[in-house]
Amino acid sequence: MHELVKDYYGNQLKGTADLRTSACCDASQMPAWMKPLLARIHPEVTARYYGCGLVCPTRLEGLSVLDLGCGSGRDVYALAQLVGEHGRVVGVDMTEEQLAVAEAHREHHRQAFGFARDNVEFRLGYIERLDELGLADASFDVVVSNCVVNLSPDKDAVLRQVHRLLKPGGELYFSDIYADRRVPAELRNDPVLYGECLGGALYWNDFQHLARRCGFADPRLVEDRPIAITDPAMAARVGNTKFYSATYRLFKLDGLEPDCEDYGQAVVYRGGIAGQEAKFILDRHHAIEAGRVFPVCGNTWRMLAETRFAPHFEFIGDFSRHYGIFPGCGGGLPFDAGKAGSAAACC
Repeated sequence: MHELVKDYYGNQLKGTADLRTSACCDASQMPAWMKPLLARIHPEVTARYYGCGLVCPTRLEGLSVLDLGCGSGRDVYALAQLVGEHGRVVGVDMTEEQLAVAEAHREHHRQAFGFARDNVEFRLGYIERLDELGLADASFDVVVSNCVVNLSPDKDAVLRQVHRLLKPGGELYFSDIYADRRVPAELRNDPVLYGECLGGALYWNDFQHLARRCGFADPRLVEDRPIAITDPAMAARVGNTKFYSATYRLFKLDGLEPDCEDYGQAVVYRGGIAGQEAKFILDRHHAIEAGRVFPVCGNTWRMLAETRFAPHFEFIGDFSRHYGIFPGCGGGLPFDAGKAGSAAACC
């Protein structure tokens, strides 16, 4: 599969127009604050971009960021502006042709960004084998990836390597493709479907279990959209399987609970995060309005209190008293309260 993917992205695709689905490109949801960043990126880099969704999380000033499957470097150069001259962005990709485009424009971008020093670097390698690239344990604040993990034949190894490289409280923020069921073998082994990011897509529930197994206890979905398959022959082969582009954030926080537990806690967003001054979006279910007391579960409290977001919040409560499952997060009391007092058998 490595050779198939390198050939597809290095030789067969010459630009975005060559793609046969909408899986790898999503310009429809581009926020206004990102447009000036992308306007400074060299046209050749943008033309060879094949990502899905957006992978520029907030609050990156001065941080170290790793981009897995960086391709021609579009997201690396966008992130380079967000981390600033004193931050660092490392891009990893296995396709020499793509990295050649990224490397060719490093000086162009340094000048375009007005930096005195270059704050990016690119490394040739496989995202399953990051241990071979000389990257130190706990050396990155944030890891991003844009429609690449699905192309890996060993997704378990990818997530375990990411967990190793993240600092405590660090975050994997990434977009990828997921299916509404396990993809059948005839689709997984189709070279074009694999190259188009569909053949290697995980069933969403299998991804949830994989993330937890690799140390990311509470995956948070940020946004998602259905994938349009524009090629009629490809759509016929796919049949009833539905695909989605989704952005997840996974935090490296030891001891997160498997469910949302209620400890009577709340947070107040103080503002101050660029692009989210009035409302901070943690995930699909947490849009935290500035200045307002916002009740949260224990896991969410820790995702804010023990990460780079902490300076922007006030924290109310602690973990001294437990009130059961957090309201609205599912779960709930499994017992049938409506039959209290009935003479029920033991089994």
